Amino acid sequence: MVVALTPRWTAEIGRRMRRFFPLKVIGTTVFTSLFFIAYFQLLRHPAYPVTVMPLTALDRLIPFQPNALFAYLSLWLYIGVGPGLTLTFRELVVYGAWISAMCLAGLGIFYAWPTAVPPLLIDVSGYAGFAMLQGVDAAGNACPSMHVAAAMFTVIRVEQVLRDARTPVALRLLNLLWFAAIAWSTLAVKQHVVLDAVAGALLGIAFALPSLHWRPRSGTELWPFTQISSTEGPKKEGIAP
Repeated sequence: MVVALTPRWTAEIGRRMRRFFPLKVIGTTVFTSLFFIAYFQLLRHPAYPVTVMPLTALDRLIPFQPNALFAYLSLWLYIGVGPGLTLTFRELVVYGAWISAMCLAGLGIFYAWPTAVPPLLIDVSGYAGFAMLQGVDAAGNACPSMHVAAAMFTVIRVEQVLRDARTPVALRLLNLLWFAAIAWSTLAVKQHVVLDAVAGALLGIAFALPSLHWRPRSGTELWPFTQISSTEGPKKEGIAP
């Protein structure tokens, strides 16, 4: 009898991505839109005097890098990966509840303590996309960086799924590098300072780690291989001896 072992992680990740796909796309879009309504309301009508965040030595060492704009904008694709990999409807709802709670906490901080980054002393009019960025995402609501918070929440939750599915290390490393690129880009395009990014990372951790413990299980045990016997025909799932 010849036994072939094939990785199951591709099938598992594909199954998770297909599950409730239209609902995930619509839900993520609606969630993001509602967040921005509140975000811009606080940005344009701060309840208290705005505090300008101080620069650190690291901020002064990081040059303006317009090419980092692509990584900065990629957050809006990246945040969809987390809910996109949920398997059950209950998982999806609870995931949304946790990240909503994180966003509400960030908005509460913006209300009680409005902040902004120092004025950018560079003419960005010659750089594609930056005029739009400054018009849409002005330099207020700085600390904590919700860009970094959302990316941190996502990288932790996606890492959990990738680890459970026994995906290759390269895929898990890609997840980490995508997060790092987004976090770095917030400083490189001068939308945030180091203190904003650190506060955003801590906010993301504060909600992502508890969400790993208080969440519904998918009800499936993920084994690393599917065992295929040339004499038995049908696939049997199990651990290779």
